[in-house]
Amino acid sequence: MVKAKRKVLAICFTASAMLSAAGGVTANSELLKMQNNPNDWVMPNGNYASTRYSELDQINTSNVKDLRVAWTFSTGVLRGHEGGPLVLGDVMYIHSPFPNKVFALDLSNDGRIIWKYEPRQDTSVIPVMCCDTVNRGLAYGDGKIILSQADTTLVALDAKTGKKIWSVVNGDPSKGETSTAAPMVVKDKVFIGISGGEFGVRGSMTAYNLKDGKLAWRAYSMGPDSDTLLDPQKTTHLGKPVGKDSGINTWKGDQWKIGGGATWGWYSYDPDLNLMYYGSGNPSTWNPVQRPGDNRWSMTIFARDVDTGIAKWVYQMTPHDEWDYDGINEMILVDKEIKGKMRKALVHFDRNGFGYTMDRANGELLVAEKFDPAVNWATHIDMDTGRPQVVAKYSTHQNGEDVNSTGICPAALGTKDQQPASYSPRTKLFYVPTNHVCMDYEPFQVSYTAGQPYVGATLSMYPAPGSDHLGNFIAWDADKGKIVWSNPEPFSVWSGALSTAGDVVFYGTLEGYLKAVDAKSGKELYKFKTPSGIIGNVNTYMHNGKQYIAVLSGLGGWAGIGMAAGLTDPTAGLGAVGAYASLSDYTQLGGTLTVFELPN
Repeated sequence: MVKAKRKVLAICFTASAMLSAAGGVTANSELLKMQNNPNDWVMPNGNYASTRYSELDQINTSNVKDLRVAWTFSTGVLRGHEGGPLVLGDVMYIHSPFPNKVFALDLSNDGRIIWKYEPRQDTSVIPVMCCDTVNRGLAYGDGKIILSQADTTLVALDAKTGKKIWSVVNGDPSKGETSTAAPMVVKDKVFIGISGGEFGVRGSMTAYNLKDGKLAWRAYSMGPDSDTLLDPQKTTHLGKPVGKDSGINTWKGDQWKIGGGATWGWYSYDPDLNLMYYGSGNPSTWNPVQRPGDNRWSMTIFARDVDTGIAKWVYQMTPHDEWDYDGINEMILVDKEIKGKMRKALVHFDRNGFGYTMDRANGELLVAEKFDPAVNWATHIDMDTGRPQVVAKYSTHQNGEDVNSTGICPAALGTKDQQPASYSPRTKLFYVPTNHVCMDYEPFQVSYTAGQPYVGATLSMYPAPGSDHLGNFIAWDADKGKIVWSNPEPFSVWSGALSTAGDVVFYGTLEGYLKAVDAKSGKELYKFKTPSGIIGNVNTYMHNGKQYIAVLSGLGGWAGIGMAAGLTDPTAGLGAVGAYASLSDYTQLGGTLTVFELPN
């Protein structure tokens, strides 16, 4: 047994040892190579481009119907299991929601536990986690596994042993700052954002040195230029300089100091441009009457130089957000023809219901179209100004405080929340898990107290008009801005998608089904009901010549917060409890990794 373990570790970590000796920049070079090895899954979204696509094709449209369970593993934790495992050689790394356990599993020995890390965190962090105690995964770099704990502690663990190498505190839970995001390693740095927009935090993106955890730079979502790291003349918004202190001058007084703009989503990186991309979330409070102005730079896509943090360009999707349409969803980086011209494109499916295609080199807006026909809060995006054309009936600000605006589509959950989409270069289509949910929204006056909820709105949610379902899984043409096909689902599709060279697309459902569909037609080819609802992200890897599919199941997240936290008031969970009340008829809480294979 000892020999077998040593052999596994030696195979998996030869490269890691070399990287540790060579330094951080070499580590980045190695990650650039590792992301192209389809046998592994070395980043939360598969690669720096966040395509969630695999070149593996052993499992294909002809044989996917024969999939069976290869093995399972329980994390020992209930509540929402977002994110997914990493696979490096013969070792799989999985994580759990709070208390944020990390397991290293031996793939050559039926998932035997090589090591386990279980941090001790103050349980007082749980009440200040907005929408369940989720964590979206781990990062790898320079022989280290990186975890961002709920209490904002960023930890680097020795990938071979699980021993803590360094840790640093990134925020203050007593002020409502928590962490739910998966970190990203680029070059010699680790990048991590912050959660807490519902508690009046000021969002930021922070870079730490991978070697020792020392602070490299921090860029806030709003504030003076020295805080936001925006150059008044060189940083652009739709091709025009942002001007001096743009992160202050659309706020009333000092409200930017508690302005929200949290950064709890996904991060992407273009090594050729040396830019990282991410989005910021809602402005605080949810009551728009209390914060007149565009509230820059909440609800914004940032393109930042990874070495300095200086933003090259920004784009605010939902100025003066009135609906909680966080802009944190993943940025998918693809080089493809858009409107007859090859572009270094960025494709982003926003909470606000619009699918954006942009030039990621300069921030030019190329396409902005609705990816759910139910979207009604705005008629369209003005392609010159980039601003949504808001329908007065669905404006929660225009209607005023203590006025219930009804029939707004999408709900605050967005047409898509954090569940990441996938892109297949074979079909040139994007595969998007969506929410088909609308809401009533009533703002009210709220005062700020550090560490206390700073929401100021009551919501209720329900299916879109004329629908009996709460979700769709769609294929999207980012050039035309059109839905190619759409599969309805009884509940929102809260699982991250995976597309493969076998022309199969995988996703999970809130009832607990892993589903496989034909990438070209959307035809369902396979489904299997796992022990709990799936809000985790499907991935794939190859081990000993066999392709596997892996997914975490464990109901929770915003859609499952009612069951996860034992809430029953229909307006609880920021409005989600009532919409998903019937989930308890189909599944229960859990925390299980399920791995699938083809028969021998």
